[in-house]
Parts: sequence; structure tokens; C-alpha cells
Amino acid sequence: MEIDVIIPLYKPDKRIFDLLDKLQKQTQPVQNIILMNTEEIYFQKITKGIDFFAKYPNIKVYHLSKQEFDHGNTRRKGVEYSHAPVFVMMTQDAMPADVYLLEKLITHLGEEKVAAAYARQLPDEDCNIEERLSRAFNYPEQSLVKSKDDLERMGIKTYFCSNVCAAYRRDVYDELGGFVKKTIFNEDMIYAAGAIEKGYKVAYEAEAKVVHSHNYTNMQQLKRNFDLGVSQVEYAEIFDAVPSEGEGKKMVASTTKYLLHHGMILRLPHFYLQCASKYTGYLLGKNYRKLPKKLVLALTSNKEYFSK
Repeated sequence: MEIDVIIPLYKPDKRIFDLLDKLQKQTQPVQNIILMNTEEIYFQKITKGIDFFAKYPNIKVYHLSKQEFDHGNTRRKGVEYSHAPVFVMMTQDAMPADVYLLEKLITHLGEEKVAAAYARQLPDEDCNIEERLSRAFNYPEQSLVKSKDDLERMGIKTYFCSNVCAAYRRDVYDELGGFVKKTIFNEDMIYAAGAIEKGYKVAYEAEAKVVHSHNYTNMQQLKRNFDLGVSQVEYAEIFDAVPSEGEGKKMVASTTKYLLHHGMILRLPHFYLQCASKYTGYLLGKNYRKLPKKLVLALTSNKEYFSK
């Protein structure tokens, strides 16, 4: 099966070469790697003195400005440069855990009605305990295939999908109209929700693994969840019917139980402050239309989105 990998870039560092090398060594060969790079100057810095296209002849690079970048439309444009029957979306900070990532990721894509599949995200070595527990909560050890029949039982988790590493069938993607053209966040879940509502399925492949985690500060958590809230209110027709708060409460309860059981009670104040930052950001994002623009620009991680 022919597969292309599409990766948006912004200020990449030398680790991007590790990612590219690991993708070239996959048991499932990659036809083309398409890099959607924001601001050409940053790409020139890391490739200075390197004959990049001689080293990576199957890589195509397309440059855009920061003002042009959009979580949905930039990925749409990347897909337009691909002609493979399956394409994989990744982020520059996701590292394949082994050579079987792509092979495992497409396991269910050959099955009827499976439109997309996303990988399990593992914590990096320097990851704090709260982030490790968050990864375990959102990316468990068991694979599953989700459909519309799971909405009542799973709620918003039915729509969960992550472009940190996800594979898509091109025929279904074209049929459904692709990623939304404008969104500050959540283009993957918006697409997955549309696919499920049309009778398709989304697979979670626990055996397809990438190393991807962040030790965000509380302010970074607030801003990230502000953008999450904005995306949900802008696509209220999807998210209002399956609110996120229930999953958040489950994660808080699960993490609290773990920290108490393992004698880490002193981590609880830090964890609860982190949760408060996330929820505050989320609520502000859900109500961003009522806020002064200066405050919105102070709260978002993507100021360019609001200046378009």
C-alpha cells in the first residue's frame, strides 16, 4: 500500500532529522514525506550546509507564512500534494517508538467503513507524573474501533482522534470534504465526528506507538485549553451534543486515586492547580466572543487566527 506522511513544521530543530530517519526505516515504506513549513527562514537555518534533498529524495517541502497557517487549511493543502490512497498526519514533535509504527497504524484501514486510525502516545523520558497519567488515560493499552453506536456509552471520546499521528483513507477523506478550512484547533476531532456521523468508524491502534508528551506550565495549559474552548464553540453543532466536562472529571478522579495510592499526596496541589488552569482556559475559550479582543489575544496561543 502506498502511504504519504504529511507534517506541518514551525521552528523545527535538529530533532526533525531523527524523525525523518525513523520514518525512512519503517517496515511499511513511505512513498513521500510532505513538509508544510511555516516561515522559510527557520527551515533554512536547520538545513544550512546540508544537501537536504539529496539526503531525502522523497521529501517535498512547501513554505507558508505564519499568517497563512491554519490547523485545518494547512493540513488540507498538504493532502492536496499527496496522491497516495492512505496519508498519515504527524506533528514534528512525535517520534516513532519503533519501526512498526506505520505498519500497525494502518491495521484496520482495510476494513469496511474504517475511515481513520490514530496512534498511541507514550510519555517521553523527562515527562512528569501528571502528564504520564494523562497519556495513560487518553491512550490506553487496548485498541478499539469506534462508531456512532458508541456515542451513548463513550460520549466525546467517540470522536477522539489525534493528528499527532493518524492515518486516513484518501477516498473517504475526499468523499467527506477533508479537514475544515478554518479552525484554531481540533481539526482531527472535527473530521472524525463528521466521519462517524456519516456512518464511518475511527480506530485507535494501541500497537502503533509514538513518543509524544509535554511538561506544560499552567499558563501554557490555560492557553491551550482556551483554544480548545474556542474550537468547540465555533463547531457547536458537533461538540454541544457531547460535552467534554465528563471526561475531564474522570481524568481528575483517576489521577487523584493514583497519586494517593502511590504516596504522592504532595503532588495533588500542583495537579489541582494544573486542572484549574485547564478548566479556566476552557471556559474562557467557550465564551471568547464575550471577551475584549485584547484579552482574547493575551489568552490564545495563536494570535494570527484572530487577526485573519
